[in-house]
Amino acid sequence: MPPTVANLTYALITPAWNEEAHLEEVIRSVTRQTIQPVRWIIVSDGSTDRTDEIARSAAGRFPWIVLLRLERSPDRHFAGKAHAVNAAYASLKEVEFDLVGNLDADITVPADYYEFLLSKFSELSTLGVGGTPFVEETGNPGSHSHALSNLEHVSGACQLFRRRCFDQIGGYRPIKGGGIDWVAVTTARMLGWTTQTFVERSCVHHRAMGTADRSPVKARFRHGQEDYYVGNHPLWEIARSLFQMKNQPLILGGLSLLLGYTYAWLSGKPNPIPPALRSFHRREQMERIHKMLPFRKRCQA
Repeated sequence: MPPTVANLTYALITPAWNEEAHLEEVIRSVTRQTIQPVRWIIVSDGSTDRTDEIARSAAGRFPWIVLLRLERSPDRHFAGKAHAVNAAYASLKEVEFDLVGNLDADITVPADYYEFLLSKFSELSTLGVGGTPFVEETGNPGSHSHALSNLEHVSGACQLFRRRCFDQIGGYRPIKGGGIDWVAVTTARMLGWTTQTFVERSCVHHRAMGTADRSPVKARFRHGQEDYYVGNHPLWEIARSLFQMKNQPLILGGLSLLLGYTYAWLSGKPNPIPPALRSFHRREQMERIHKMLPFRKRCQA
């Protein structure tokens, strides 16, 4: 292992709400890492199943694993993840480390996963957020699986931040409607940090995105609403919906995504994303659409 990689250290945070079905497997994948975290905070965010028991047992076997129990409203919303991650991060203020990662409680990673990511942070001094694509256990492709995929975006399921970057963006912003991972990555890029997904590795997502408490079609509708709130350009959303129609559930998934976006647009609810961040995001999307236009490629030929 390169000495520069060995000099970098990282801490992990895993918000876990009733995750007994997957947590033991996640723990096995982290404890098998070729470079282990200096601290791993598993946040049981009001769990009512065996999540606490599983995390407490792991903490008894590995001194760098800590269970943090939080109590919250029984209502499930995305702000809960932000509060859990930020509370865990606050508990790490006396711990020395260079990078901090969010790892969802239904994600497993190969044994050299964090060694690989640490090498990327070692090579790129401006890298503020790094990660990899994920593959869904259900058989659907995960993130970065089509032409509109953006390698500057890093999936919230397995984000790794440079500590200085995480401090600068102010951690995760608690937004009930979702998009907290996107806000973190896009804010980092707007502030001048490099953010990148590295496709040489991948992790496995053991549950389809957003289906913890809803069907796949309803989850896509929810994703469409989230797309509107983070400021996706209408042209971008139409293209994204068309791409999603080829994935399960066929046609209905992409249609539900577009309906969710349209519903949020017509609802007139206040948007929680700062206007400057939305404008930055739309400029990036339109630049990417412009680069993909066929007539532009012909003109450059």
